[in-house]
Amino acid sequence: MMDSRACACGQARVRDEAAQWFVRLQEPGLSLEQQADFQRWLAEHPQHPHEWQVLQSLWAAADLVPAARLQALCAEAPATGKRRPWLRFAAAAAVVSVAVALGTFSGLGPTTSYDATFATVLGERRVVALPDGSQVELNSRSRLQVRYANDQRLVELEEGEALFSVEHDSARPFVVSAGPGKVTVTGTRFNVRRDARQTRVAVTQGRVKVQGRQAASDDFITLTPGQGTHVDAQGQVAPAYAVNPEELTAWRSGKLVFNNARLVDVLAEVSRYRERPLHLASPALGELRLTSVFRSDDIDALLKALPSILPVAVRTRADGSQEIFSR
Repeated sequence: MMDSRACACGQARVRDEAAQWFVRLQEPGLSLEQQADFQRWLAEHPQHPHEWQVLQSLWAAADLVPAARLQALCAEAPATGKRRPWLRFAAAAAVVSVAVALGTFSGLGPTTSYDATFATVLGERRVVALPDGSQVELNSRSRLQVRYANDQRLVELEEGEALFSVEHDSARPFVVSAGPGKVTVTGTRFNVRRDARQTRVAVTQGRVKVQGRQAASDDFITLTPGQGTHVDAQGQVAPAYAVNPEELTAWRSGKLVFNNARLVDVLAEVSRYRERPLHLASPALGELRLTSVFRSDDIDALLKALPSILPVAVRTRADGSQEIFSR
């Protein structure tokens, strides 16, 4: 009896921990240390990823529950005196109980459909947990749509940048469309950046298939860890080249890393973190090179330092935007 009770208590504890992590991962601003803690928790015991997957699948089934019933269940949730985010899980728990009552639990799994949109505003970074256990980290000013169906997992990166950590599922490829480019995987970790002129892809783990959005199914290149490529506006994919994934994903910790970068590219990157874009007084200035590290939440520091690094100066235009000119 004692062993049975201990086992039940252990399962309840794991479920509570999974619930707490679920709430944390829905909130914006999760630190790198917290993300590492979550990965360690998943790896501690085989039961941990199992309970996490069950919770994600049940949460994805919320659309199966009538809205009036959900509202009633949330109203019935007892006050616990704990902080507000926990009450969000009380609603999730209510969804779980209704899903079981409806007999949908046994039908949940990889075939569960899912449709959602996520976005970040200026200066915001966000971690999104998807129902299959995959995770997406969104950079500032990013927006994506997620659609899961029986045989595919589709994501549209409408703007901005995202780091994808994809749960392996050979039966359902994970496809990211971003402007002229398309990335297909079954399970891996990679970064996608969509700009006005091109889409850039870099791989940190696993393998990905990159192709133009309208390309034939056999027209693609394969990237492995430490490799990247870009797709131009016409859908042409560049040959794979070496990249530094740590530099490219430094935005996750609020850093902008430039290594012999053209000034025109630096200003384009910095403008993503400002209300008004930065301008160049002449195209020739754009070819100047810069190597440095700055904080994305303190762009003014970059503007102050720039004249001491390069032969340029900064002035403010009538509309309030700023311009870099030669001195």
